[in-house]
Amino acid sequence: MRSSALRTGLGASLAFVMGVSLGARAPQVPATAQPPAQPAAPVKLPPAAEILARHIEAIGGRDALLTVSSRHVSGTISMPSAGLSGSFEMFEAKPNKAVMRITIAGVGEMHEGFDGKLGWSINPMSGPSILEGKLLEEKKLDADFFGDLEPEKRYSSMTTSDRVDFEGRPCYKVTLVRRDGGEDVQFFDASTGLRAGTMVTRESQMGPVNATVAEGDYKRFGRLLFPTKIVNTAMGLQQVMVVQSVVFDKVEPSVFEPPEQIKALIK
Repeated sequence: MRSSALRTGLGASLAFVMGVSLGARAPQVPATAQPPAQPAAPVKLPPAAEILARHIEAIGGRDALLTVSSRHVSGTISMPSAGLSGSFEMFEAKPNKAVMRITIAGVGEMHEGFDGKLGWSINPMSGPSILEGKLLEEKKLDADFFGDLEPEKRYSSMTTSDRVDFEGRPCYKVTLVRRDGGEDVQFFDASTGLRAGTMVTRESQMGPVNATVAEGDYKRFGRLLFPTKIVNTAMGLQQVMVVQSVVFDKVEPSVFEPPEQIKALIK
């Protein structure tokens, strides 16, 4: 079971909407000269597959994950630099259905979904649209409910490339090359084994968007741990998502039906 819908689902679209409406730009940081780095002693790095498996065990284990068939996550979202806040809901179900709704006061509602075949997006700037091409393929990838349990099906290679500090924590950096040719980088806390964050590139209506996502404040919901603070930085904008509720196996199938605005486009 993945939190990728939270990590990557509406991140690019929300950054696009906020960036256009607010004229936001990434802050420019002046370059400063750094003294030459001293060679570090070689660090023995565990295999990537071992790190991914350790994360699965840390959040509750493979067996516990496989008992779940759907998930409803809700909470708050804010963009501190813009003074904006709102709420979000994420619905997921096996094998690969996902719907995300974000409502921002003064902006409106953003809605994206994938019903196993059809992907769609509705936002205040561009209206309703049906996803095609790479947008659709990435939506299908991120909607895979049990994707974390079968990394060999998602990635052509998995490499532990370094041990680094990520968000102030010593982490293993794992580089994952997807079978579509794209690359994701994930960071795992060297002490707890929990995933600390991700660096991804996803398509948006204005082209590829790079995002850095930090995951933390893991809490237990039922038999599973889930990150309750997710900070997504994309296009110079920071989005802070705070999870307040995670409910398993209560999602109605009708949630994944395309909205009427999308059905009108299909006709």
